Amino acid sequence: MSTGSGASGAAAGPRLDPGTIADAASVALEHLPVEAEQVVAGSPTTGHLVLDDDGERTVGVWEMTVGAMRDVEADEVFVVLTGAATVEFEHPHASPIVLAPGSVVRLESGMRTIWTVRQTLRKVYVSP
Repeated sequence: MSTGSGASGAAAGPRLDPGTIADAASVALEHLPVEAEQVVAGSPTTGHLVLDDDGERTVGVWEMTVGAMRDVEADEVFVVLTGAATVEFEHPHASPIVLAPGSVVRLESGMRTIWTVRQTLRKVYVSP
């Protein structure tokens, strides 16, 4: 999902101290409704939290509730922690993928997708 790190040249954000733990599976996330023009089905909400941002790469947690939405992706690699979903690729066209805990996926900037979440989906992502 569009969880990019923002404008280039921006000041570094939150930092994880070496040797510390961030519990990505249970950290509280503030959810907001998905923008109406992105909603495909249901009333999904999303929440995310940046855990570490050194100005060159961002590590964060992102979550989406049950429903379906369209998105334009940022460059990222993510690992699914919990939930179940299908991601369809509208552009460039590719076969849909089914996400479950442990799924590791790489997305490229500009990909147009449809996310259909069957069980609230939580992932950890890394983006440049």
